[in-house]
Amino acid sequence: MKTPHLIAALLAALTVSAVATEANTTTPNQSAQSSQWDVFETSFESTKNYTNPFKEAEVNVVFSQGNTQWIVPAFWAGGRKWTVRFAPPTQGEYKYHIESTDKSDAGLNGQEHVLQVVGYTGKNPLLQHGFLRVAGDHHHFEHADGTPFLWLGDTWWKGLAKRLTWEGFQELTTDRRIKGFSVVQIVCGPYPDEDFFKPSWENEGGQPYQAKDLSVINPKYFEYADRRIKHLVDSGLIPAIVGAWGRGDCDSMKAFGAVNLKRHWRYLIARYGAYPVMWILAGEIPEEAKWGKGSWAEVAKYLRSIDPYHHPLTCHVGSPKLRQGVTGDDAVIDYDMIIALHRENALFGKDTLNALTTVCAQKPTMPVLCGETCYEGHMQQGFGDIQRHIFWMYMLNGAAGHTYGAAGVWPAGVEGDHGNWGAWHGQPYDWTTWKEGMNYPGSTQVGIGKKLLEQYPWWRFEPHPEWAPNCYAAGIPGEVRFIYLPRRNPYNWDGPEIVNLEPDVDWHAYYFDPATGRKFDQGTIKATAKAGDTTAKPVSFKKNVPSPQDWVLVFERVKEPIQ
Repeated sequence: MKTPHLIAALLAALTVSAVATEANTTTPNQSAQSSQWDVFETSFESTKNYTNPFKEAEVNVVFSQGNTQWIVPAFWAGGRKWTVRFAPPTQGEYKYHIESTDKSDAGLNGQEHVLQVVGYTGKNPLLQHGFLRVAGDHHHFEHADGTPFLWLGDTWWKGLAKRLTWEGFQELTTDRRIKGFSVVQIVCGPYPDEDFFKPSWENEGGQPYQAKDLSVINPKYFEYADRRIKHLVDSGLIPAIVGAWGRGDCDSMKAFGAVNLKRHWRYLIARYGAYPVMWILAGEIPEEAKWGKGSWAEVAKYLRSIDPYHHPLTCHVGSPKLRQGVTGDDAVIDYDMIIALHRENALFGKDTLNALTTVCAQKPTMPVLCGETCYEGHMQQGFGDIQRHIFWMYMLNGAAGHTYGAAGVWPAGVEGDHGNWGAWHGQPYDWTTWKEGMNYPGSTQVGIGKKLLEQYPWWRFEPHPEWAPNCYAAGIPGEVRFIYLPRRNPYNWDGPEIVNLEPDVDWHAYYFDPATGRKFDQGTIKATAKAGDTTAKPVSFKKNVPSPQDWVLVFERVKEPIQ
């Protein structure tokens, strides 16, 4: 009779082996078919036995359609096998062939084939609308077909570690999908807050590398990582893949060097570039990397040069510093990720908000969002009302999205293995498990906020602090206004004063509870202008809030302007 542990192991092995077969696969000399934006996967065999294939050969597969080419890195999959994954961005016929730096290997050179691509007929919105890119206004993200994309990220830095079981990973994914998250920030490489090659770095396939300089790869690790990355995509969540970490106590650049980190990134692009992903070069690295300076920028430029899809790239820096490039500097990022403080009592000063608004105004213009701030429950602070305040503060001041984080979730903590070794003699920040962190209320509440924004053309919103003193305000003049009133002292029912409402517009107003999603109707605010009136005064609004807490006040236009 099989034990439960043996049955579980057999099921896990079957699941991993199925990862490749779920994609559109073929082998050379077969006719190949795929659908637009979906993963087409095929493999080739080398005719030579390499001592270290990962290091001794670089292999690309060149896909062409008319005069357009996509040079797609292939990855060594073990033995003599090399695999390529390609996401066709258009329909029609493609030709493809393989090329290797080792021209003497007949199995990895030549062999032209044909790929027929039809329209995608599935239900995954990430594939229905195509890969993400920076929109034409350079302030938000959109899909390839122009559909706006609102980034609400969750932080799972160590979500590939085996202490978060496969079953747990699926549970966490379902929870975040239901709550409205759209992005998961996840490290595929050296972790923060722990020594390199600790056992805690392993997943079900072992360590990602079998040499201390990252020169010998372990494909089994990445087979299990494949399963998790693919599950996020299948669930409609964008993986924002972080390639390494760079803080002083876990400095990947110092430990491995630019050459080995480039090879690592090439492997990540080969395995995951055919999925709808975003790239984060590394965590807590020098700010100068953003504008083309230093060793990390060297890796970023290499990444950009070999990614055939040009997935948006950013850097996660170690402090709330601004992008400080000057004219002539080479910005290597496509979107800017600022970092706020982990201390709740220091979050809401002018400097925190100024970091966002200053970067939003810098050139070149690009989407800006906060990629790490006070995690909910981190060292027992930063709970729901703090998370709501952070979200609305950023979203109504020009951010293209926001990333939330929770204690327990970001380090994949479990009982007996908290997963968060600090730089301070290896002491834990807290003992929260991922399941405890998953259920903190802030994750629900930022999801509620995202769902409210998506009912309106949020991508056209611009900050308008003059609309409501002592509040955060944004919207579209004459169409919609959002005002966030932060939580104040108890027993304070004073509502915000909204000024300069257009006199030729009737407005419907309601208070929105950012903690629960309940709406409290405030009726219609009538326009003061009459037909032909050019001297009507702007309208003001001031009503008490339904209860002493934080509130979102929404104004929406209810009739056409007076002619």
